[in-house]
This record gives sequence, structure tokens and C-alpha cells, in this order.
Amino acid sequence: MPPKIGFSLFHYSQAINFFFGSFLWFCRGAPLPRSDLRGLKLHGYMLTSSSVYASPQFVSAAYGLAAVAAWGTSDFLGGYATRRANAFLFTTVVNLGGLLLVGTLAMASHAALPTGRGVLWVLAGGVSGGAALAIFYRALSSGRMGLTAPVAAVLGAAIPTLVSMSTEGLPGRIPLLGFVCAGLGLWLITRTENGGRPEGIGMAVLAGVGFAGFYLCIHQAGNGSAFWMATLTRGGGLIITALIVLLQRNFRDITAAGVRWGVLTGCIDSLGTMLFVRASQTGRLDEAVVISSLYPAVTVVLARIVLKEHFTRWRFVGLVAALAAVPMIAAQ
Repeated sequence: MPPKIGFSLFHYSQAINFFFGSFLWFCRGAPLPRSDLRGLKLHGYMLTSSSVYASPQFVSAAYGLAAVAAWGTSDFLGGYATRRANAFLFTTVVNLGGLLLVGTLAMASHAALPTGRGVLWVLAGGVSGGAALAIFYRALSSGRMGLTAPVAAVLGAAIPTLVSMSTEGLPGRIPLLGFVCAGLGLWLITRTENGGRPEGIGMAVLAGVGFAGFYLCIHQAGNGSAFWMATLTRGGGLIITALIVLLQRNFRDITAAGVRWGVLTGCIDSLGTMLFVRASQTGRLDEAVVISSLYPAVTVVLARIVLKEHFTRWRFVGLVAALAAVPMIAAQ
């Protein structure tokens, strides 16, 4: 029997190379060939084409970590762009840009459409995620990205984990410790010296609830083409954001540059959606959700580098606690 391959932080350094080596099989949703795993060292074991296989946990984590890079980048771009545009109008452009990309890829892949029940679940996830994304962009633009992003991520990861706990039983000590860290981190992030509340936190909470709904709906949709599921997700998001724009009658609160940034953001965000779909299909829901929810780390780093955001000592501690809670709350 091949030796069991454990998963650790060391694997993260190998995840992106692993993903790009298996991109064509990702497009088809087929199992990865053994030849794509040759030469990957983990804990002293060599993954060869003849004797050792990649664990499903690593495959799911590879997709999840690639989704982290995509979502973290798109969230920074979206939050920055909505400082000069209406959040729902901008998100409508994001959904259009993403729909054009993934729709084209879905038709080119000749993959089968999801079942009727799966279509309904994916569309519901798109509606929940689309509304949450617009609210999240508004939260990022109105407050500090390094503070609002972790709040949405922790709630988005915690709610599906609670659902999993209700169906699969209580988790172990590490997940419970993660909930304590999440609560402590949220309190430190949201507290202010003058007793007020940082701007954007309330909207970040609403966005986190919406993201949790997206995760749960995608999981209920079952297996299917990642391209088609991402396409339907974008379709659901476009329906809800376009409807809100029509009700607001606000069609001009965006510049030509904002439209271009919206299209780019939509393409990157849709790539993250496809990667999350594959992560949830190849592993457990809680593992896929929690690993993918590390995206605020990318947003925080970009906000620190580009926008020169600064934090008080206690808020920095809260940020670290919130980010640390994400991989802990669904650890098994």
C-alpha cells in the first residue's frame, strides 16, 4: 500500500504548480492522471506515476488555494473600483464580464449541463452570492479592506461549518478553538477607541451571510461541470444585481474605466468560482469552504501595499486571530 500523505502548510507552496499542471483535466472535470503528479515531494515522499497517489485532501486544497489567489485579487479590485461607482451597478458589470468568459468556456468544453435540481441550487447560490458580492464591494470601499474582508470570510466559513456540525456531529477541539479565535478576532477588529463601530462592518456581516448561502447552495448542487456551474452562478448573480439597478434607476454612476475594471474583476472572480466548485467536488465541503475563505489574506496584503492601510496594534491582533480561525474552524 502506498504511504499515507498528510497535509500541512508545506503543501501550500506546491499547490499552484500542481493546479497549472492539471488545468486541462480541471476543464473536463476528469480524474487527474498519475503523470501530472510526478516529482512532487511531500514530507519526504515522492509522488511518482507508479507507486504513490495524491490524496483527495491535497487535490481539494490545491483548487481551494488557487481560488484564494483569484478571489483575493478580485475583491481588492472590486473594493477599490466601487469607491468611484455604484456597488450594484459595478457588480452587474462584474457578472456580465464573468458570464461572457465562463459561458464561452462552458460551450467550448462541450460538457453536460447540470440536472434540473442542480440548476435550481446553482441559480439560488448565484442570487445569494451576487447580492453578497455587491454588498461586500460596498463594505470594502466604505471601510478599511483589511478589516472588513476578514469579517465576511469568517462568517462565510463558520455558517456552513455549523450546518455541517448539525448533520455530522460536533467537531473536535481544534474547530471549537477556531470559533473562540473567530469571536475574539471579530471583537478586536470591530472595536474602536471612541466606542463607535468601524465603517463597513455591518455590510461585511451581511456579505458573510450571503457568501455562506452561496457555499451551501453550490454543495447541494452536487457534481457537474465547473464551467456550467460557474456560468449559472453568474447568471443568478446578474439577475439579482440587474434587478436592484433597475429599481434604483441608477445607470450612469460608473465611468468607462470602471466598466473595464468590472469586466476584468468578473473574469478573475469567475475563475475563483470555478476553482471553488472543483474544490468542493473533490473534497469535503467544510475543508473547501475554509481553505477558500483564506482570500482576505491576499486582499489585506494588496491593501497594505497599494493603499498603505495601517492598523492599531489590537486590530492587527484581531486580524491575525480572525485569519487564523478560518483554517481552524473546520479542521477534522
